[in-house]
Amino acid sequence: MEFIGSKNFELGGGENDMVLNNEQLKKIYYGAYSFAETEDGYLQAFQYSKAQMDYFAKASIIWYERCSASAAKTLEFVTEATKISFDYKIIWMGSQDSFELCVDGLITDIVYVKDIKEEGTISFSLEGKKKNVIIYLPADATVVIKNFEINADIMPVKKGPKVLWLGDSITQGYGPLRSGNTYVSVANRLLGYDIINQGIGGYIYDKNSLMKMEGYKPDKIIVALGTNQYGTKTMKDVEEYYEVLTEIYKDTPILCITPIWRGDNLEGIPTLISFCNKIKDIVKKYKSVSVVDGFELVPHLPEYYLDNLHPNQLGSEVYGRNLVRAIEKLGF
Repeated sequence: MEFIGSKNFELGGGENDMVLNNEQLKKIYYGAYSFAETEDGYLQAFQYSKAQMDYFAKASIIWYERCSASAAKTLEFVTEATKISFDYKIIWMGSQDSFELCVDGLITDIVYVKDIKEEGTISFSLEGKKKNVIIYLPADATVVIKNFEINADIMPVKKGPKVLWLGDSITQGYGPLRSGNTYVSVANRLLGYDIINQGIGGYIYDKNSLMKMEGYKPDKIIVALGTNQYGTKTMKDVEEYYEVLTEIYKDTPILCITPIWRGDNLEGIPTLISFCNKIKDIVKKYKSVSVVDGFELVPHLPEYYLDNLHPNQLGSEVYGRNLVRAIEKLGF
């Protein structure tokens, strides 16, 4: 791991404070495919290629707004610092979730978006021991940052396999209204993947968004789609999606998570179960694709959902942990 010490920093306001420029900030910024700098100096991260975002702009304003959200984007590093701060600006917002601080696997501070302005500075205080730090950016908003200031040296963390995570609003992170408590965040604190989260609210199995991303080759792929289209009369979209996905990524291991239970339409549960079974039949022909039954991941009780559709904090915690167990059992 590359050590980022005081010699590589521009001195900040305090005697021992250091401010990372945007190039240095990229070294501790995870979840991005590419970066750009705004006119006012903020660093913006993107999880899709320009070609993919151009497609969303033409296909759906809802998808386009969400395709650059800060879902599963994190700052991660090892440090002995006791103070951290950075400037932020929210340039799009779907729902109000949070910025969160995680120290050695435990959430220690939460700044709720509902309690702050659209632009400002966020500060965290920490104990002085050596520790692994994760800062979660809001999942259902597009946030840009700059002037990351810290009062000790830092080292980027060593991540595991590169994993491309594809999904809808549940994967993007809507439901718990906590960026550090989405099922993806919960699972990845245990898995340690180097992820790019391409979850988008309202998304479906759509082959048109699957494009080769230049310079990016994931070691694994996780797909959690179908909740928004289980009433379809044909499985053509699902069939074509996996045809294109497996063609682009060849023998890359793929994990298909079928839709989880939803209580907003109990009369439609038989249709949903049938749809899930059809997905399982479709992916059987691909040796590279494994399946996890979504109905086994979250309890079928309203207490685990925000709206009987999207898992709440409790449901997301259970979802993430059960998914990790399923992944370990499959050897994925």
